[in-house]
Amino acid sequence: MTIKLIQKDKDSEKIIWEQMRSSSVTPYSIFYLPKLIVWLILFVSAISVFYTFKLLSSSIACIDNVFITRSSIIFPIHSEINSTLSSNASVVDHKPRFLHEKGAEKTKLEHVVFGIAASAKLWDKRKEYIKLWWKPEKKMRGIVWLDNSVKVEKNESKLLPELRISGDTSHFVYNNKQGHRSAIRISRIISETLRLGMENARWFVLGDDDTVFVTDNLLSILNKYDHNQYYYIGSLSESHLQNIYFSYSMAYGGGGFAISYGLAKALDKMQDRCIQRYPGLYGSDDRMQACMAELGVPLTKELGFHQYDVYGNLFGLLASHPVTPLVSLHHLDVVEPIFPNVTQVQALQHLTVPMKLDSAGIMQQSICYDKVNSWTISVSWGFAVQIFRGILSPREVEMPSRTFLNWYRRADYTAYAFNTRPVMRTPCQKSFVFYMSKAEMDSSRNQTVTQYTRHRVPHPLCRWRMANPAHVERIQVYKKPDPHLWDRSPRRNCCRVLSSKKKSMVVDVGVCKEDEVSEV
Repeated sequence: MTIKLIQKDKDSEKIIWEQMRSSSVTPYSIFYLPKLIVWLILFVSAISVFYTFKLLSSSIACIDNVFITRSSIIFPIHSEINSTLSSNASVVDHKPRFLHEKGAEKTKLEHVVFGIAASAKLWDKRKEYIKLWWKPEKKMRGIVWLDNSVKVEKNESKLLPELRISGDTSHFVYNNKQGHRSAIRISRIISETLRLGMENARWFVLGDDDTVFVTDNLLSILNKYDHNQYYYIGSLSESHLQNIYFSYSMAYGGGGFAISYGLAKALDKMQDRCIQRYPGLYGSDDRMQACMAELGVPLTKELGFHQYDVYGNLFGLLASHPVTPLVSLHHLDVVEPIFPNVTQVQALQHLTVPMKLDSAGIMQQSICYDKVNSWTISVSWGFAVQIFRGILSPREVEMPSRTFLNWYRRADYTAYAFNTRPVMRTPCQKSFVFYMSKAEMDSSRNQTVTQYTRHRVPHPLCRWRMANPAHVERIQVYKKPDPHLWDRSPRRNCCRVLSSKKKSMVVDVGVCKEDEVSEV
């Protein structure tokens, strides 16, 4: 019985083995794998041949296009090629400016059109601010938009832009109880200026009648951007509360802002409809920003536009100007004159002297140390020099000192949209201030020579046993003009104390040398 079972098992195994053997030798199983590889190779080869042919044909088309641009008679262009070229051209127009920057002509003052918001009541006083920066000899163009007519002296017509009365806005609804409906008129200045059809306009710059522009620095900013694309360029308020109440995405019009030509055209098509949707907004700035939001255009922030929503003395802000071109100053009727013992207009006229020598460097801060006397030196070129007893870090000195009050007339350092420091932490660290008194060009050495005279004010008693800066009467600063300062990456200039005597000091300011650092 057992032998039979074993024999039966062997027979079954033999049958299974014969079946496996017979199936394993079928042609299908033998040639399945090689056939698959052959088909795969043929498929890849076909694709390779196809794309090689396509690449060669496109290369020939490119060569044809090159010759077409040179001679359209020899190589006629088919309609299909024409449509392809036109579609490609529209794509190129939307590429960033830097792709074709080398071939682009730089923006000049003649390409910028200013729209200045003014009121008839304040015109006699505020027109003096406009005279400070308006340069008709450089082909500047712009319009002062007024709410009512004003008297114009004969000798002033060449010193000021053209005067016009704004269009009627009575059909627009305005229901903000705290504001004034002139905001609607002012918000339409860009559109009204565009409609005048000035040729070769690239940028429209809006400002108030009490805004002073540094036009050379404005051009440095605008030349960074493509005027054919959509740009809304400006800056925020210094007041944190103002930015919260209005918007951190809004350019404040008093400090001025720039609208590219491409964006101005788009704005003109929809602005009146847009304004109707926001009757409850306060001013012109927020109405403009609301329309920018509908167009989907964000604010491009440039810190050189200054709204100056502060009261008091601007010294702390100006002496620690950020590393960016000074473009504008605003609220000049509200703050104290930037130089002591003169009117605001006289102070600004005084500032234009170094501005003409080196506009790119105006107000730019440099920090260095008088190691012999253990003093910290801060130079705000063309404006003021400060001497501090002791060694203060650049991190502290570059912060504005609180010489001003916020827009709500409170000494609240938390109300600003930037860091500040106290005027002095100890009586001994109150700075000795030297204001710019003279500026001239030394042509033989190709460098500017600015002189700063000590501002005589009482200082608190100091018991530190160290040299007293009160003995210094004047500081002389040498600096070479640097018109290409803002073509490079942002960096503070360096300063070096050349000599430090009892009553005078000589300082050199310029581009930092390799491995030069503001340290003791």
